[in-house]
Amino acid sequence: MKIVIVGGGWAGCAAAYMAAKQGAHVVLTERTDMLLGTGLVGGIMNNNGRLTVAKEMSAMGDGDIFSIIEGCLRHKNVDFPGHRHGAVYDIVKTPTAIYQYLLSLNVDLRFNSRIVSVSQISGKINAVEDSEGNIYEGDVFIDSTGSAGPVSHCRKYGNGCAMCIMRCPSFGGRKSLIGMAGIKEEMSRKEDGQIGAMSGSCKIHKESLSKAIADDLNRKGAVVIPIPEALVEDHLGIKSCQQYALDAYAKNIVLLDTGHAKMMAPFYPLAKLRQIPGFENARYEDPYAGGLGNSMRFFAVAPRDNQLKVIGLENVFCGGEKAGLLVGHTEAIITGILAGYNATMYASGRELLIFPRSLAIGEGIAYINERLQKPGGLEKKYTYSGSVLLDHISECGLYTIDDDEIINRVKACGMKDFFVN
Repeated sequence: MKIVIVGGGWAGCAAAYMAAKQGAHVVLTERTDMLLGTGLVGGIMNNNGRLTVAKEMSAMGDGDIFSIIEGCLRHKNVDFPGHRHGAVYDIVKTPTAIYQYLLSLNVDLRFNSRIVSVSQISGKINAVEDSEGNIYEGDVFIDSTGSAGPVSHCRKYGNGCAMCIMRCPSFGGRKSLIGMAGIKEEMSRKEDGQIGAMSGSCKIHKESLSKAIADDLNRKGAVVIPIPEALVEDHLGIKSCQQYALDAYAKNIVLLDTGHAKMMAPFYPLAKLRQIPGFENARYEDPYAGGLGNSMRFFAVAPRDNQLKVIGLENVFCGGEKAGLLVGHTEAIITGILAGYNATMYASGRELLIFPRSLAIGEGIAYINERLQKPGGLEKKYTYSGSVLLDHISECGLYTIDDDEIINRVKACGMKDFFVN
């Protein structure tokens, strides 16, 4: 069986390794020259409920990708405003480690391959074509193209192209696989009707900070620096990462050490930033125009069921932001794993998997789908690290980091070592 995955972010990489481990021949097409998408400048893992679902996945016998990330961490057990027991991976080492892992599984990686058209018969995709005319046939397809960009969306709904890691001007803007197949996708919208949301962090060249701040960041993994009252810029309402839309992030510069200094704000005018003590020489690394704006996201949410099968297409699954306004690497990984597994089950005529709702993973995937069907559901963003999804799994009694409790929970639903071949 042949699985074709479109989009090489965290969801696409997770889907690729899971499908390969199930015996599929996997082709992963990525429109740029690097894997991980926004994970190239992200780095936050294990904060709040994300640690719960990572432990659940490990108990189910599929902790490979989390183990690789563990080996690339710069800091563990980092607390910062609103978040506990976080971890921060190295944004240079991690993509290479994932690349090498996929190669070891014989995943056919196709870089600089922007898929621009699909061929389908009676609601079933049989091939996709990239901008260079290469055609990829498959039995099952996975859409992990994300929901950010293209430049026209950033201009229309944001502050213009901020020269972010998506690099649309260089590699072409995102094109949705299921959108090209004729499936209507939803856009997120705020209560005021505004479409989309802006990415919630910038990266500053660490060496452009004062030595005191850089040393503190290297040692602790996170630092909080008060902003003089006259320089406060409140952009909390536009952030896609609502788990960081807290007052502390408006009144302070919150930095995390990913190799660069990850500043937890969507953007901040450079002239003002350089007036803050210690930031006199500050320079943005991502986006390069981080003083003006950031990338815009959540323009393409797929209709899907809890097996992550796309409704309206016979042989297509989805993962990541595409699967429902999901924010974060952990969220992308777990949906990618499910999409990759179910793609192979579908191709071999076997029963598809739905994660039990007695697990935080299963409850989250099902809950998001239910919320998106209700009024106001598209106004929220969903992440295990905060906001409405963390609140929900906490109310359900599913947020825990106790290993024994998680293992017993996984055993009780018959999922212990489920993915062990």
